[in-house]
Amino acid sequence: MDEIGKDLNEKEEELARMEELNQTLIVKERKTNDELQEARKELINGLREATARANIGIKIMGELDTKPFFAATKRKFSKEEADEKALEQCSQWEDYLRDPSWHPFKIIVDKAGNAKEVVDEEDEKLKNLKNEFDDEVYEAVTRALKEMNEYNPSGRYLVPEIWNFKVGRKATLKEGVIHLLTKWKRSRIR
Repeated sequence: MDEIGKDLNEKEEELARMEELNQTLIVKERKTNDELQEARKELINGLREATARANIGIKIMGELDTKPFFAATKRKFSKEEADEKALEQCSQWEDYLRDPSWHPFKIIVDKAGNAKEVVDEEDEKLKNLKNEFDDEVYEAVTRALKEMNEYNPSGRYLVPEIWNFKVGRKATLKEGVIHLLTKWKRSRIR
């Protein structure tokens, strides 16, 4: 019986040490994550002046691409009206996109049984948009909507992100730093 009690005490002590180690690791992980997020913010600030031709730069997530609106209104309206109509439509859709009460998403379950949120193509506003304009306008709105939902679903405001324009995805911190160092080295040579 004494041996079982001694064994139990050893296990409890080991468990306490493991819990303490776990807490230490959690604190370190949070601190490291905070440092990475701060570095990412500073990198975003440093890349804001990047040229449009750069492979790595800043993309504003949730920003509505206005080009399809201008192209569609030029096909639909007279030259005098087209730009004004495009600006009106862009402004209206930017308002819709920022409205957190508008949530044109639905939950589906994929083949693996995972729940996934997708744009609800039966949403009245989106259906009307698709009927009034072409697929390019619809795609521009739904792309902005998906980005906002991914990057800031509750606040629905635009979020800057380090972006790899060459491959069309979020850039890693490493890619951003390499790009910034390359720019810095080039500027020193000149």
